[in-house]
Amino acid sequence: MVTIRAFDEEAGDRFADGEIPGFVHLYIGEEAVGVGTCASLDSDDYIASTHRGHGHCIAKGLDPKYMMAELYGKAEGYCNGKGGSMHIADVDAGMLGANGIVGAGPPMATGAALSIDYQDRDQVAVGFLGDGAVAQGQVHEAINLASTWDLPAIFVVENNHYGEGTPVEKQHNLDNLSDTAQAYDIPGVTVDGMDITAVAEAVAEARERARAGDGPTMVEAQTYRYRGHYEGDEEPYREDEEIERWKDQDPIESFKDRLIERGELTQEEFDDLRSEIEASIDDAVEYAQETDAPEASAAYEDMFVDQPPELERFANVARTDGGENGGDHR
Repeated sequence: MVTIRAFDEEAGDRFADGEIPGFVHLYIGEEAVGVGTCASLDSDDYIASTHRGHGHCIAKGLDPKYMMAELYGKAEGYCNGKGGSMHIADVDAGMLGANGIVGAGPPMATGAALSIDYQDRDQVAVGFLGDGAVAQGQVHEAINLASTWDLPAIFVVENNHYGEGTPVEKQHNLDNLSDTAQAYDIPGVTVDGMDITAVAEAVAEARERARAGDGPTMVEAQTYRYRGHYEGDEEPYREDEEIERWKDQDPIESFKDRLIERGELTQEEFDDLRSEIEASIDDAVEYAQETDAPEASAAYEDMFVDQPPELERFANVARTDGGENGGDHR
């Protein structure tokens, strides 16, 4: 959780300085959901993320160094600099990708769960989605299919109480979004998304159910994002007092305090841990700044398994470096 917080605080600062292109959606405040979920998974389980995916990536074990390089659009990033903040993926780590399409995580997770079931593997697939995505048609299609076929899927709703700038109570006629699970005759549970233990326990139970062949579960984690929907969001839809109330439940501070009370951590150890992590994020930024940008020709790579001749021909025609037929757009 501390790594996610440090990574996203630095990403926000670097975006504000104009170093990071595109858009940046930060996970600050929601760390317990991603970490609690992934702590209850095995390394070969799958997750499918959202546009706010930095926390999911780190929780699944991705290296902040290569993540930061991806945000900077550098060739050493996880997607060779082509994905940026909203499209980080590492299939080998079970991270099927962040994406900017609202509600795209559940269909990806259902597809992954179908492959697990078809190949009789001992895994599960988790689809993250936000409160706004609960009303998306593709989300219901995915959950309906997963429940009908008893697929090993878990749908984690990160209810941060705002779909962009719209309060959750103006989006849905439910107090608990997990109640939508009743339509598919699967369990739905709502937990405190600011409490890493509550999230981990709910997801662990859902995973055991999925592995036993009993189908999917919906876990709603009620959480809160401290920053705007995106960096630069002026946030006219909420008051500072509301943000401060949620910060009083901060997932990092509350868990740290519990560990100290139980004698499993000291404040000094925590401070040392945070300093070590912040230094590692500084190193990640330095790496991202200094590593190379991709060559222009890389724009035509990674599009097909076997490069079709017409694409190669078009790439040559579109060259602007003075190469063969460069600049001839006939």
